[in-house]
Amino acid sequence: MKEKIAIGSDHAGFVLKEKIKKWLEKEGYAVSDFGCFSAESCDYPDYAEKVAREVAKRKNITGILVCGTGIGMSIAANKIKGIHAALIHNEFTGRSAREHNNANVICLGARVINFATAKKAVNAFLKARFQGGRHARRVKKIKRLEKNV
Repeated sequence: MKEKIAIGSDHAGFVLKEKIKKWLEKEGYAVSDFGCFSAESCDYPDYAEKVAREVAKRKNITGILVCGTGIGMSIAANKIKGIHAALIHNEFTGRSAREHNNANVICLGARVINFATAKKAVNAFLKARFQGGRHARRVKKIKRLEKNV
């Protein structure tokens, strides 16, 4: 069974989010859209929080966030305990986010990459699995940092 996806965007990421959502649904993923629902100006932290809280409270769910650069979404999502949000740009960073960092949320920049590249990056992330080993040691250190905040 394919993992569930919580998706969200701000106005700058709305069009790309919609394309990604439709593609994922066509591929058989269960996608929950947490907004925004138009290209009208809005604030990215609101949607980053909604998606991140959903991912933090449930198992077997991945978050995808889209804004203009992906930077704001990644900063905001990483404020939620239990979230490891990674800004991705291509297949390599998508795969590495999962394999090396065990990310549970990925962030994309709609003003930085096009749909074809975003699709490849998201697909690489979703098909990858955490490698553990030396990467587990590093992720454990990140979790310790989170506990001390």
